[in-house]
Order: sequence, then structure tokens, then C-alpha cells
Amino acid sequence: MSRALGDQWPLPQIDDGNRGWFTSGELSVQKCLACGAFQHPPEDVCSSCQSFDLGVHLSTGLGRIESLVIVRHPPHPALVDAVPYAVVVVSLDDAPGVNVVGNLLGAPPEELRIGQAVSASFEEVPDPEGGETLRIPQWKLA
Repeated sequence: MSRALGDQWPLPQIDDGNRGWFTSGELSVQKCLACGAFQHPPEDVCSSCQSFDLGVHLSTGLGRIESLVIVRHPPHPALVDAVPYAVVVVSLDDAPGVNVVGNLLGAPPEELRIGQAVSASFEEVPDPEGGETLRIPQWKLA
């Protein structure tokens, strides 16, 4: 029986729309230049006022845990040695309304709480398809 995902953990599919997010090592979100609303992931139009006048906001990468789940059973063979690990939803301090999902690294899962301060960190991974270095956004306690 063949696996749908294979034995290697899949990396993000890189395209022109997400290349900066996964290669820059910076946490950036869209900001509407017409109404000031922030949004992520990037879209062609502002989700608040439908303006096409969108810019980029470079975030400080600081935020708070809004939600979390502790993964105890590996959903993929490549994650057998990683469990237990935490996946968090983080609200960015400097981009109201924007939530970003990622792994929380370096903290025992049982010590995590809603509302804890976190900061972005980036895991460098070589992209075997594109040849560039990916910098995957992750989180750590601030």
C-alpha cells in the first residue's frame, strides 16, 4: 500500500504569492492602504473595504497564543520522534485581526496557556525542488 504523502514531510509549495513569506525570514502581512485593515494570508483585495490598494506591513513577530492543540499521535511517519508538540494560533500584537498558525518550539506542551506571549522564530530548511533556503515561521515563548 502506498502512502498519500510519502515518507518525507512535505514542504510548502512555493509560488510568487508566498515566496516572501517562506524565504525572507521576516513576518509580514498585508495592510490595506485605504482603510488600514491588516490581513493574512495575502489576497488581491482588502477583506474589509474591498480596496485593491494593498501594501506590506513588516511585523515585529510578537503576539499572544489565542488557541493551541497538543499533538500526541503523529499524523505522519516523519513526525514520530517529534510528538508531543504544540500547534498554536497566534494573534499578532501589531496587526489587529491577524492570526497566524505554527508550531511552538522549545517549551514543554503542558506548560502552555492561552494568552502567553510568543515571538516568531524561523526554521531554515533546504527546498529540494527550488534550490532556495526556506525559512519556515515557528513560535517560541517570549
